Amino acid sequence: MNLKNTRILSLIVAALAAVALLISWNLFQSVSPVATAQQRTSLTVSAAISLSQAFAEIKTVYQGSNPNVTITYNFGASGALAQQIQQGAPVDVFLSAATKQMDALQQANLLINDTRRNLLTNRLVLITPKNGIVLSDFKQLTDARIKKIAIGEPKSVPVGQYAQEMLTKLGLWQQLQQKLVLGNNVRQVLTFVESGNVDAGIVYTTDAKASDKVTVRLTAAENLHSPIVYPLAVIRNRRNPAAAKAFVDFLAGERAKIVFQKYGFGIVR
Repeated sequence: MNLKNTRILSLIVAALAAVALLISWNLFQSVSPVATAQQRTSLTVSAAISLSQAFAEIKTVYQGSNPNVTITYNFGASGALAQQIQQGAPVDVFLSAATKQMDALQQANLLINDTRRNLLTNRLVLITPKNGIVLSDFKQLTDARIKKIAIGEPKSVPVGQYAQEMLTKLGLWQQLQQKLVLGNNVRQVLTFVESGNVDAGIVYTTDAKASDKVTVRLTAAENLHSPIVYPLAVIRNRRNPAAAKAFVDFLAGERAKIVFQKYGFGIVR
């Protein structure tokens, strides 16, 4: 082969290599992001703050078998969380401490309806600081020795809603108005009691169980308030509905139930 032909052949080989490289790059650009999206998924979960400890353990368990799913939690009062979702917050899964907030999102067509289910239950308890005043009846909250009582803000905090219902049925709501200290969420109510800044507080049994600084004095009869139910659902129009549904299914599964029961929650049958 003469020098001229060798040069022509080299140019042809170089051109073919360039074309192959260009094709490979275009394939990478079009295919790789999809593959990556399938491999790595991020979920944002907004949940009632009373679930924070149980959810921390559930995250570890879930990501142990689903290492490509990154879960970010947003905890708070259910009313505030629902309002954030209504305002467009990027949330994939919502778990509320009451049906009221979930109903509002459903009415606004913000849920994937077939994903909604009632998951957990809880109980309402009266607590005092560890060595606080011993109470044997809710009516004793009217005693002069009880000066401050912490409850959640009833309009946005489910535990406050349940407390208001209970105290109203007992005929105590109006009598106790001057003593009430309102918390932004149930954990703030718990903190008020732990610190001794109030003489008593009304929280969930799961929150009381999480603290060694308070004593449970009374458990409210369930007929004194609306059923304490935690519904969950997948939020509509998010990027990863399949991954969100898979996480919701896990939360309703046997492995997650063991964790919830460990922290004192009841399971909806």
